[in-house]
Amino acid sequence: MLDRYLLRYFLAVVDQGNFSRAASHCNVSQPTLSVGIAKLERTLGTPLFIRSNQRVELTETGTRFLSHARRIEQAFNAAMQGMGVGDGRSSLRLGILSSVPGKIVADAVAASRPGRDSRFEMLFGSERELTGHLAKGRIDVALTLVGRGGDRFLEKSVRSEGYALAMSVRHPLADRPSISADRLGGEVMIVRRHCEALSETSRFFTERGVRPHFALRSTNDDQVMQMVSAGLGITVMPRSFQADGMARPALAGFDLVRTLGWAATQDAETMLHTPAPFMLEMERRFAGGP
Repeated sequence: MLDRYLLRYFLAVVDQGNFSRAASHCNVSQPTLSVGIAKLERTLGTPLFIRSNQRVELTETGTRFLSHARRIEQAFNAAMQGMGVGDGRSSLRLGILSSVPGKIVADAVAASRPGRDSRFEMLFGSERELTGHLAKGRIDVALTLVGRGGDRFLEKSVRSEGYALAMSVRHPLADRPSISADRLGGEVMIVRRHCEALSETSRFFTERGVRPHFALRSTNDDQVMQMVSAGLGITVMPRSFQADGMARPALAGFDLVRTLGWAATQDAETMLHTPAPFMLEMERRFAGGP
């Protein structure tokens, strides 16, 4: 028989990444948690973690057990809510791609107020990070890049969009609908280091002999847009990014398109068919975007 607290210890180690943080999360001492994990491993008759000084990783058996542990915990919580135990609110753990405009996310939160009627958690990350969180059950659904040929998760497309230049409205070229790369040879550029199209963008300019000076390298898109609007430099961003003082002319010949959508595991399939209000609000705002 498996005690629920052992499952909670196990899931905490997976979610927190090490025994120390997991113990703090469970409000127990680290020795107590370690004893519990050892008891769980004895009960199952197999090691669940590979322990090292740097990190803790799941064994192959631990990875298989993780999906069962998630389902057991979800079923327990659902049963408790069905019996009127707890606050009875549903939960949504949602991941958002870091290169999704923050204003769209914030406006969707304000309009749907997701924490009012349900337990809501949000996590921003790269495509790779969100994929890992989905695989480990740390989030229920993610707004990320979809349609890239993988079949690991269920997907629902929300928006396809291209990329364009972003420059200050005071820039001499800002009123042009399209600008060729050769016109940008002497320009100062800003690098969005977390952009999923960074390698393609760099190759596009390099192949055309454009090697500009970089005034800023940042993973913060709000910061990038502020500096663009201030006239520090120009950059390439998905078309959904808009800001006062920023013009968005096309980059001639750069035809890369990304598709954003919801990705979920088989266990969360219903969330794609019956989206939460926040998800619907995000879809609505993307549908009305540039």
